[in-house]
Amino acid sequence: MPTARMITNRQRFLDAIMRKNAPGQPVFGTGTSIACRDLMDLTGAQFPDAHLNAEKMAALAMTGHTELGFDVVMPLFSVCHEAAAMGCDVKWGNPTLMPESGPPIFGDFDDIRIPHDLLERPGCAVPLQAIGLLKKRLGDDAAVCGKVFGSWTQSYHYFGIENFLMGTLDDPDKTRRILDRLLPVTIQFAQAQIEAGADCILLADHVTRDLCSPETYETFVMSLHQRLAEEIEVPLILHICGNTLDRVGMIARTGVACFHWDTKSGPPEQERATAGANLALMGGVSNYLLLRGAPDEVAAQAANAVAAGMDVVGPECAIPLTTPLANLKAVARATSQPVQRCP
Repeated sequence: MPTARMITNRQRFLDAIMRKNAPGQPVFGTGTSIACRDLMDLTGAQFPDAHLNAEKMAALAMTGHTELGFDVVMPLFSVCHEAAAMGCDVKWGNPTLMPESGPPIFGDFDDIRIPHDLLERPGCAVPLQAIGLLKKRLGDDAAVCGKVFGSWTQSYHYFGIENFLMGTLDDPDKTRRILDRLLPVTIQFAQAQIEAGADCILLADHVTRDLCSPETYETFVMSLHQRLAEEIEVPLILHICGNTLDRVGMIARTGVACFHWDTKSGPPEQERATAGANLALMGGVSNYLLLRGAPDEVAAQAANAVAAGMDVVGPECAIPLTTPLANLKAVARATSQPVQRCP
């Protein structure tokens, strides 16, 4: 009788984000940052070096698997890598402060210039090197996830949030041209990460409810996410912060494999029901609970997310830098037994 094939952690994660995983087998992880001060101290990979040095970036990312027990690692800990490569003045932070991008660099559509050496600039080159290191060191022990930002979010950096959002009202056609013009930045960086060894890509786009209405999402952004789902050759995980329950149905029609959602949207059972049968879901653990709760509370919330039908259970977004390590470790010990999952 042939023996059953052993499924690796890497494959289990990839199956989960495609909704192909075995029912009742929890998969743990996140496509956003797990960097916290405890993990920085443990590895000696501190901010800002962990943004600018590939060895330190890889070492910090590796702890997502080796220390937290996640089935995936992701080495881009900030929102600023494309912005830095495009020419923004990025302040790379410190162990208590996340990076932030400086003043806008473009005033109008005609100002947009994509550098010919975009991928060779440190903002892109360092993560590409780190992905290669992780792929070599982890093999099938965990999936390696890349991360890129969509045109909408990049526009915040390059034009300023207020100026860009006003443009959606004052000159919608120009806004569309801006978004189209910046799309190659996302695609080029994603493709380079795949070539470096990324098994999947997280697409982060800050089209949260307080900045982008459902109508605006449908008018300006949905088609971009559809194009990215078509052009990026590996499974695509879309991440949006905040309450997104009003657009999950649209997200399910974009073709992305998985949606990384925020618990501000409501309980996981509601998110699962709204997403439908085909869209995988990642998340389910509140950052507030990770920061302020106890390990047993975190484990209980993670177990509830498993039971509610989350395909990958983990933090809802990039975690606060002061998150206790014990709480992060509690996510993947939510349950050691198969559970009955929602369809």
